[in-house]
Formats: sequence, C-alpha cells, structure tokens
Amino acid sequence: MVLVFEGSEVRCLYGENIDLETLGPLSIHRASHVEPDSEGHWSADLAPVGGPTLGPFDRRSLALDAERVWLESWLPLQRRK
Repeated sequence: MVLVFEGSEVRCLYGENIDLETLGPLSIHRASHVEPDSEGHWSADLAPVGGPTLGPFDRRSLALDAERVWLESWLPLQRRK
C-alpha cells in the first residue's frame, strides 16, 4: 500500500491492509470504475480522477490489478487543492 504524506494528511488507495482510521478521520472518494462490457471483457475507467480507461481485460482481476498499478503511480504526483 502506497501512503502519501502531505502535511497532516495521508492519502492512499483504500485498502484493508491496515486500519486507516488509526491515522485520523477518513474522507473516501471514488477514483475509478471497473465494469464489464456486453462481451464480458473488463475495463478500468479512471475518468473520476482525470485518467484513462484501461483495458479491455479478459478477467476482472486483471482490470483491478491494472487499476491499482495506475492509481499507485498517479497518487504521489497529486497535490491537495
């Protein structure tokens, strides 16, 4: 899990590896949507954070892996407004 520390804030891709509530109050926002198409292929749409659509993938797990990799490389580059 990538944790980005900025001042008194910590940003990360939400996961349950650690209890994030121990870091303070949470503010959770959707970064993407992983959905199937009419042919059963999966895509990760990162439009909520201004990113691309990844895929299509034959399996949902592959779309989720690509989503996580993209978001974890994108996250450190973002600055809170």
